[in-house]
Amino acid sequence: MPKSIPSYHGTLRSHSLSVPECIYQCSGMLIFGRRIKSLVFSTDVCIIKNINADAVIAVYPFTPQPVISQAIISVSDVPVFVGIGGGLTGGNRAVRLAEVAENQGAYAVVVNAPIDPEIITKIKSKIELPVVATIVSDKQDIDERIAAGADILNVAASVKTPELVKHIRSKYPDIPIIATGGPTEESILRTIEAGANSITYTPPTNGEVFAGTMQKYRSKYE
Repeated sequence: MPKSIPSYHGTLRSHSLSVPECIYQCSGMLIFGRRIKSLVFSTDVCIIKNINADAVIAVYPFTPQPVISQAIISVSDVPVFVGIGGGLTGGNRAVRLAEVAENQGAYAVVVNAPIDPEIITKIKSKIELPVVATIVSDKQDIDERIAAGADILNVAASVKTPELVKHIRSKYPDIPIIATGGPTEESILRTIEAGANSITYTPPTNGEVFAGTMQKYRSKYE
């Protein structure tokens, strides 16, 4: 029989975001004793403070800056996986950013797809945190990244994500996999069934949430 889960929402905090319920069907992964099934893909501190995800994956399309990661970590109630580059930013700078992220209280560091595997090895020699390597295609040197010390794979292949997860899982039955779940419950479940341990969820933007709220306010005067 399914267990009854007591729940308390309050009044002021009831207006918040929730990750799709189907994500809880994945196994999750244990990092420093915490079980993580859902990660919110966002750098918006308002979203991060008002969503029930198990962790935050804070990567963005600009040069990583410690002041940004520090702001997110200081606001978040849950572990933060900090992006440290690998595309625009690489080499020894990524290694230094990894050390800073660990000192700031990050839970893991995330490197982007183009990173040189040798840099992963350098990062592993400097920090204790898990290194999460982003995989966008089966044409990447996945073997080299794992051999270099990548602890977790972050699969982000858009609509091909379930297919890529299945491919990786067939070769590496024990490697922890985080994967983007896509926009629907169906796509999330396909990704879980393919072998993902944890799911990254992209929430609506602050503007999209606020638009719905403003529409409710305006409707009172129509």
